[in-house]
Amino acid sequence: MTELATKDWLELSKDDETGIETIRAHFNGHAYDPHWHDSYLVGITEQGVQQFNCRRNTHTSLSGGSFLLEPGEIHDGKAPEYGGFTYRMLYIPQAWIKDKFLALFDNIPSSFELNFDSTLSSNKALSASISSAFLSLHHQDPKIVKDACLDQMLEKLTANLDWSKKRSKSVEIDAIALKTQDFLHANIYTDIGLEDLSRAVDADRFRISRAFKAAFGLAPHAYLIQLRLVKARQLLSQGYQPIDVASELCFADQSHLGRWFRRVYKLTPANYQQLCTNHPDYR
Repeated sequence: MTELATKDWLELSKDDETGIETIRAHFNGHAYDPHWHDSYLVGITEQGVQQFNCRRNTHTSLSGGSFLLEPGEIHDGKAPEYGGFTYRMLYIPQAWIKDKFLALFDNIPSSFELNFDSTLSSNKALSASISSAFLSLHHQDPKIVKDACLDQMLEKLTANLDWSKKRSKSVEIDAIALKTQDFLHANIYTDIGLEDLSRAVDADRFRISRAFKAAFGLAPHAYLIQLRLVKARQLLSQGYQPIDVASELCFADQSHLGRWFRRVYKLTPANYQQLCTNHPDYR
């Protein structure tokens, strides 16, 4: 268990076979700044009241309820009531969950995406299946037990999932925002500035910022930081040293990476790496 602040704590584990990360945490007051993950987030509120903004709405998850977020969905987190909240969460890789559903169903389009039809659910059977899957992975039960619990959870999730043919980028999104997004993704390892972005997109930086924020909910610089933090998380879980990750992803130094990483994940990069890989702490 990692102590974060007074009365806050976090436990993290990673299942090597599936790549699923499990987190159990407790927070009082502010929990997370706005961010996203490149995995599916499936969790339950174990105790207290959890509140977060997502899909341009404020959601309140009560004890026993489950919450479901798709990859890339920007969300934050806080405890609006005294006593804080505790939650259990599975971070499920996109490739793993898609492979599982392809094996289970024969009517999925060949090129598809999975979507949660609602962010919150009060279905007790779903919450129980999420909790069982969490416990089996978090405590490293025998493989046959983990498989059975995960299969049960996927079965319950079908009531909240739908699939459709993978969509191309929406024509409704401003062309400047799309060009900006492409440029940011292409330059995750490059130390770019707003003038570089302006020249690449062929628009002034203020127009770019307005269009991008309207389309994606974050300013371009904040979006790029999030891209780099997601990549940092991947590299750290593979055993790369934090100092090398910081340099690779254009952070000024390891402490600069650490400040951003803690704001989003409530862990230092070295602490995260130690928890999910059992590698030495490189702080």
